[in-house]
Amino acid sequence: MWLKNPHQLPQLQKIVVAMWIWSVATRKWVKDFSELEDNLKAITWQAPQLIYSKKSVSNFKLREWMPVMLRCTLRWSKAYDFIERLTSYVFPRVRDFEWLSTKKFDWRGNYSMWLKDLVVFPEINPEDIKIPMWLQITFATSANTNEDAQALLESLGIIFKKA
Repeated sequence: MWLKNPHQLPQLQKIVVAMWIWSVATRKWVKDFSELEDNLKAITWQAPQLIYSKKSVSNFKLREWMPVMLRCTLRWSKAYDFIERLTSYVFPRVRDFEWLSTKKFDWRGNYSMWLKDLVVFPEINPEDIKIPMWLQITFATSANTNEDAQALLESLGIIFKKA
């Protein structure tokens, strides 16, 4: 692919690190999310934003204005530092780690992945985790195709499974 302008190269715009807490929020014994906020703050080095539900869903016991998600948006140098920590510290600590699948790209060149354990991050103490939660990480790029986004993420150190 030939580009006429170097500004047309795909770039990493942001990384969104999210923790879905609606399943914990529906339990009556959990009122305080400070432990989850502290864990996400230790991982991303910035305070997370608490997102509330906009609709009620009776099947999920979810009411309007209940806490649903903790989210951090990493841009610029924090995003590149997070990728470096992810590839050099976190992925080697994941048990039975298989390379990332190329099927998790959306049609706009963004990539989403899930981590089951927070213990793989060196900032988290395993004894401090009382509520195990999953972590969703989304890489938002300016690429127009999935192939361009995959090439960008591979150049940043993320290794994908070969077909």
